[in-house]
Amino acid sequence: MNADQHSTDPENGVFFMRVEFLVEDGVDRDKFALEFFEATKRFNPQWSLYDKSQIMRMGILVSKPGHCLVDLLYLWRSGELRVEIPFVASNYEAHRQLVEQFKVPFYFIPADKSDRKEAELLQLASRSTDFLVLARYMQVLSNDFLNSYGKDIINIHHGFLPSFKGPSPYRQALDKGVKIIGATAHFVTGNLDEGPIISQAVVQITHRDSLDGLVRKGKNLEKHALSDAVFSYVDRRIIRFADKTIVF
Repeated sequence: MNADQHSTDPENGVFFMRVEFLVEDGVDRDKFALEFFEATKRFNPQWSLYDKSQIMRMGILVSKPGHCLVDLLYLWRSGELRVEIPFVASNYEAHRQLVEQFKVPFYFIPADKSDRKEAELLQLASRSTDFLVLARYMQVLSNDFLNSYGKDIINIHHGFLPSFKGPSPYRQALDKGVKIIGATAHFVTGNLDEGPIISQAVVQITHRDSLDGLVRKGKNLEKHALSDAVFSYVDRRIIRFADKTIVF
């Protein structure tokens, strides 16, 4: 159906390929994978085989800002985002009414800097999800949590990485007088705001923009960048390589 490829260098680089194809009913997928391995093993490739008919389970963590949460729930209910959402967990109780309107289980877990409630989050997420999305979740997850969970986590950062890391990126942007602001969706790693970048969105600004104006414009960027990243992930269009991503 589709084939994409990329090489980091035509002579001695790393070659990437993504092929999407149809399999006839009755084909033994395990046998197919074995035959593929036998046919390609002389190249010693790193490869994965996925069944796109299997819907992934996406858990959502969110704090008070709710715009990314609303966007993901809308895309899911409309059928555009083909995932299961086993839960939304938040340290902001007021999201309960919204989430339950979508008939998605909601868990209030009052995490803060002094107690991040990671044991509760891990118990909730470890068996019920294939990946997590931090839809403006304002708590830093520890290395212990990341190692114990052991699956991919996608975060939306309200700034244009690698610039303006950490808190208040719009204030940082305003103070620096930049002419473009952005939002960045990336994989979570043990280094804050330094995981491989998946998707970014930007908009031009001027000296007339206030901090409130940057925040308002940034919310749309955050929704766009995060949904793009999630769509790419569930479509299996992302290959992680070193500290970067190849997104077909």
